[in-house]
Amino acid sequence: MVDFDYIRPKSLAEAAAVLARHADARPLAGGQTLIPTLKQRLVRPALLVDLQALPEMRGIEINDTEVVVGAMTRHAEVAGHAGLAAALPALAVLAAGIAHPQVRHMGTLGGSIANHDPASDYPAALVGLGASVRTQHRRIPAEQFFTGLFATALEPGELVLAVHFARARRAGYCKFANPASGYVTAGAFVAQGDAGVRVAINGAAPCVFRQREFEAALDARFEPDALLGSSQSPVGLNADLHASAAYRAQLVQVAARRAVAMAMRIAAPGAPRADE
Repeated sequence: MVDFDYIRPKSLAEAAAVLARHADARPLAGGQTLIPTLKQRLVRPALLVDLQALPEMRGIEINDTEVVVGAMTRHAEVAGHAGLAAALPALAVLAAGIAHPQVRHMGTLGGSIANHDPASDYPAALVGLGASVRTQHRRIPAEQFFTGLFATALEPGELVLAVHFARARRAGYCKFANPASGYVTAGAFVAQGDAGVRVAINGAAPCVFRQREFEAALDARFEPDALLGSSQSPVGLNADLHASAAYRAQLVQVAARRAVAMAMRIAAPGAPRADE
């Protein structure tokens, strides 16, 4: 591993000041991507700024309209939080299925979305639920936050503090994961709210995206069979040794149907039944 300096700030203001002074510094959240890339010498920061000691970036808050998850909240905490599971059951299910137990107990929400690996889980939940990302400077809608392959709207020195998830009437998530790594080959997060249905696709393309054709079909009839007449084009989708673009396109349609089925099985308190 390459040489670097290390600091663990005790306040958000201190962390932001350090990052502002050092252009080649990197914030360290759960380390599930940064540590391996350091070992492989794919990145060579001069300074690591460890965010573990910042209470302002941890915790889960729930109110009548949204669920707020701190950036340094670990996946296992999201999965095991009883209040969150009641308010947004699909989000808890998503977190419980991320990679492996070791990753879930170290990886963080903020670190995951700031890295924006196209095969990660959380971006689909953010876009599907119409979430917004709060930094120390602004609030960024999820659809504007994710800008491309391993790319986000974050400016140098800007830190994710929390994610604000809108509470859906019902939502579901399904992914087809690589059996070795747990990374998403193709997945879909479907949410039905007062403004209509949102369908976010992850893993299939370089960037998470909304599937508008699926949304229109589900707005007309919210059930899995409503998607039988819709399809996902393979144009622009990822193709690698795990799956071709055409195969991923087929998986997207299957994942979306299964996500709808899940949404009809589990719903937040007060959500309408499937037959209403």
